[in-house]
Amino acid sequence: MVKFLMILLSVILVNNCILAQFLGICPFLGVSKKLDSAVGMGVAVTFVMVLATAVTWPVQNLLNSFGIGYLQTVVFILVIASLVQLVEMLLKKFIPSLHKALGVYLPLITTNCAVLGVTINNIDYGYTYAESLVNALGTGLGFLLAMIIFSGMRSKLEGNTAIPKAFQGVPIVLVSASILSLAFMGFSGLVTL
Repeated sequence: MVKFLMILLSVILVNNCILAQFLGICPFLGVSKKLDSAVGMGVAVTFVMVLATAVTWPVQNLLNSFGIGYLQTVVFILVIASLVQLVEMLLKKFIPSLHKALGVYLPLITTNCAVLGVTINNIDYGYTYAESLVNALGTGLGFLLAMIIFSGMRSKLEGNTAIPKAFQGVPIVLVSASILSLAFMGFSGLVTL
């Protein structure tokens, strides 16, 4: 139980996939303008991460048993793409407003390197199935946390006249993201695995 808590704290705060590992930057910058879409994207990514881990961990063991573990990346991408299509169909059917708000960024979860990264890291770190699921959940929650915090920051930046003209728009967003990343670096050393 302590190991699970350590994994959660590690991937949410210390090794946050966006702010420390710089994985999943595209949706982080693209969907964080509004809180509701940022939360929706964070929940969708978390769901896909956990689901992808639940499927890819046994698939990796199957690949290893046949001696074709080198196909890991290709197979994982196919699994993740299938799962994202499933999530997109479910959102379109049951939560059409969120489906519309996420727009083009929802299919981009397929190419979100954070999802592929967590599935590969689970194997590389030698996690058990349960530890892999906890790692995926924690990574997704860290993604969600970063999205929510950055969405709040961007709402304060939107229409702010105190920002010099040269920094308005994308430049101030990138500077703000880097400052948020530096703030999360303060958690380094909190947990070591």
